[in-house]
Amino acid sequence: MRYRTFGRTGLQVSELVFGGGWVGGILIHQDAETRHAAIERALDAGINWIDTAPSYGDGESERALGWLLQDVADRPYLSTKVRLDLSRLDDITGQVKQSVEESLSRLRCDSVELLQLHNPIGPQTADQLIGVDQVLGQDGVADALDRMRELGLTRFIGITAIGDTAACREVIASGRFDSAQVYYNILNPSADRDMPPAWHGHDFRGLIAACKDNGMGVMNIRVLAAGVLASEQRHGREVPMMPEAAIPTEEMRARAVWRRLDERYGTRAQTAIRFALANPRIDCVVVGLAELSHLEEALAAAEMGPLPDEALAELREVYERGFEQA
Repeated sequence: MRYRTFGRTGLQVSELVFGGGWVGGILIHQDAETRHAAIERALDAGINWIDTAPSYGDGESERALGWLLQDVADRPYLSTKVRLDLSRLDDITGQVKQSVEESLSRLRCDSVELLQLHNPIGPQTADQLIGVDQVLGQDGVADALDRMRELGLTRFIGITAIGDTAACREVIASGRFDSAQVYYNILNPSADRDMPPAWHGHDFRGLIAACKDNGMGVMNIRVLAAGVLASEQRHGREVPMMPEAAIPTEEMRARAVWRRLDERYGTRAQTAIRFALANPRIDCVVVGLAELSHLEEALAAAEMGPLPDEALAELREVYERGFEQA
């Protein structure tokens, strides 16, 4: 396992992060023996970070980690999140504190390394988006998360950089946060490159550059596009993060990619992970897992290393021609 420096935090983090989310769901949907084997294998392989959230299985992911890690001497870094009820923004600090305390109780620990805002961000609070003013203003999210840090409940604070891209860049540029979860994968790498006119998708342009300009760690999420990149089979837990990533659309794009690359660089999942590892501005890649074989597949991808330049060149041609014509 290789390690990278996580922004200005100074943490040396494994390139792969064990994802405790709903889509993969190994900590939620599998039996106790499988969960234990997955954590043990990941730690033995050198993975030193596990990511979770209260919403993953309605707390089940955090509860599972609480008992799975209770006898681990060298505990990995843990990150969890806070998703605010946007109808109750009169007491953001109270919401954050309650959420964190409940998470720590489920995790059976006193603090986590990283606490992140889970809500998508917009110019104003509307629909599912929390507004920039509610994030950065007095008694807003940044202040509340800073308070959790002062209380010793977390070491670092971060955001999930989805929603309106310009609003996310504004929050990043504030310098208030240590890290960002950034959407980046083989179908949509717009967070760290200018995409050609024929390419279409949600435009995350400038997010990774903004993170790096402000010394923030970059945690890559959705590397497998909710599983679409890994397999033709659907399990019903695929949840798009934006309308442009609807599953049928993502499946069409994935087919165009695999028509070009096939499996010359490993399995589909391995190629997708290696694509993210080829970007040195990404500090770590969160990988969702449904079963133990998926973990072995991901570990083998990390061992193979970044996708080579010739594969990246082929992908640029896919983007330039448009997925439909590739």
